[in-house]
Amino acid sequence: MNLVIKPLTPDLAADFFDFFENRAFTDDSPYRCYCQVYQMSKEQYQDAYDNAKESDVGRASREVAERQIESSILRGYLAFVDGVAIGWCNANDRANYPAEQNYDVPFHAPVEKREKAVVCFEIAPEHRGKGVATALLQQVIYDAKAEGYIAVVGFPVVRDERYEWDCSGPVRLYEKVGFSKVSEKGGRMVMRKEFV
Repeated sequence: MNLVIKPLTPDLAADFFDFFENRAFTDDSPYRCYCQVYQMSKEQYQDAYDNAKESDVGRASREVAERQIESSILRGYLAFVDGVAIGWCNANDRANYPAEQNYDVPFHAPVEKREKAVVCFEIAPEHRGKGVATALLQQVIYDAKAEGYIAVVGFPVVRDERYEWDCSGPVRLYEKVGFSKVSEKGGRMVMRKEFV
């Protein structure tokens, strides 16, 4: 597999949306998203979705993601095979996640350029189990170290088997590339790879 990994930029927005709309959920996964919710505060979430009709939620999600990509709020990496996006990893400076986020996992940390957080993976079903998530995570680690971060942090859920909503990646993915467990609460682990 000729895998190429690129950081998300506004120039790659069309590839990002093509992936999420045409390949990410072709296995009839019950969840549809654009990975935008992690970058939203509670207030932003309410503004975007409280008045949206159920049939308009997908459009509202896309519009939020479009704005986040254009302003570089939504960050991460796309994996490509033969020029087609087949995987995604949401990875960002922990200081860039909202302090009062809509999500129940504490991705935010107040100090910039200290820790990079990995919060989500999505791989096209036919490319799962082929090392795409590992390659994405290794790229996050490589770039974070080059950019002067002291660590990369992940938040996997502890499970014995794959779960269709489990976008944070399995514990073994993080262990494979040298992450260590920092804490565990409510079935969710905080894992960390230090650069020393």
